[in-house]
Amino acid sequence: MTDSGTTAFLPALGRALPAIGEGLLVTLEATALGAALALLVAFALGLAARSRSRAVRVTVEFLRGTSLYVQLFWLFFALPMLGFRLEPMACGVLALGLNYGAYGAEVVRGAVAAVPAAQTEAAVALGMGPGLRLRRIVLPQAYVLMLPPFKNLLVQLLKSTPLLSLVTVADLTFRIDQLRSATGGTAAAYLLLLLVYFGVAVLLGAAMNALERRAKARLGVTGGSA
Repeated sequence: MTDSGTTAFLPALGRALPAIGEGLLVTLEATALGAALALLVAFALGLAARSRSRAVRVTVEFLRGTSLYVQLFWLFFALPMLGFRLEPMACGVLALGLNYGAYGAEVVRGAVAAVPAAQTEAAVALGMGPGLRLRRIVLPQAYVLMLPPFKNLLVQLLKSTPLLSLVTVADLTFRIDQLRSATGGTAAAYLLLLLVYFGVAVLLGAAMNALERRAKARLGVTGGSA
């Protein structure tokens, strides 16, 4: 980028900071809501997959095997043709939640399956029912195993939120692209976007690492997260 371009970009950046801050809040909101929905979908489908239901398996594979980009566009452009219209933000959150929830379902299923069978056998011997065994014995141990892959999925979900700008959601990418269009500072604008996303991803990763250490401490497992 030339010096004159930098000179034009910096004052415009100062004026655009409030709008960029609003866009960052929208991105964080989409990430939080998408992650919450993904967590619900992951546990619902992951636990249901233990029954080896073909319908559950097909649902998970369909959501995993189709593009998030296409899912988002289908919800935004095609769903209204069927008589259902969602707000752009709702389309984005739903697409993120379903797509990453399907990936999370495999994490839940694998973590639950990894809990030693002797643990559940001992719970059965103590007279615990299926629901109580799941809550008191299986999930507390599986939770620790889920956190590292969940951290990766959360960061991936964050990095997918720029797609929401394609359906008119005024997120961080949308706001910075407006700045780029107004100033012509393409390199500077997208470098700023990269740095902001990197910073948010680092903070999310640190928070998930802290959760993992806390969960391990509760179970008496030594060793921290990488």
